[in-house]
Amino acid sequence: MGKFYDTIPQDLIPWIKEQRCFWVATAPLSAKGHVNISPKGLVGTFKIIDNKTFFYQDLTGSGVETAAHLQENGRITVLFNAFEGPPRICRLFGTGKVYELGSTRYNELIPLEERLPGSRAAVVVDVHKVGTACGFSVPLYKPDGERTTLQEWTNGLESLDREFANEKEGFEVANPLSHLEFVPSSSDPTKDDRNPRGLKEYWAQENVRSIDGKLARFSILS
Repeated sequence: MGKFYDTIPQDLIPWIKEQRCFWVATAPLSAKGHVNISPKGLVGTFKIIDNKTFFYQDLTGSGVETAAHLQENGRITVLFNAFEGPPRICRLFGTGKVYELGSTRYNELIPLEERLPGSRAAVVVDVHKVGTACGFSVPLYKPDGERTTLQEWTNGLESLDREFANEKEGFEVANPLSHLEFVPSSSDPTKDDRNPRGLKEYWAQENVRSIDGKLARFSILS
């Protein structure tokens, strides 16, 4: 039988931390808009701040649905379910905010040594309801390890951006991620320049709008 709570129960937190993947659901306000569900993985990218707040590293992907929806209306649900051990489903209902790479809040939440290649934002969620259910119909699975393809790919793209920035006249290394923040153009120092094969260009081409045309407002791409 399902149960609901106003905060994350203390005895549920260790179980949440043990899960190897979770799902994020968001939607635009328009009734004609597409509801989005994104799978998330990689151990260590989801962290609980307190019994009302959590965040996860938003890694580079082929779209930007979650960020676009959250910037429009903030609604988000995160789901965990047990693939091993006793069955359980947990939903965290809340209001989310997106803090992009280079922002003060991002740097507070994700120290450089904990940032994964391709990490573009921190999604912080204020929880207003928690729901648990039996999960009796969820099959049992044994994890077979972490996929490394995304990190290897984005690490390569970041390396191209770093090399490009270091060769630019007028570029100053203010921090280890300066090459992903702003590189002054030779023709106009007020405008950002980027490697056409790097991560910033990928963001500019693929991570600007949702499939419904909602703009994801990242200042790093302006």
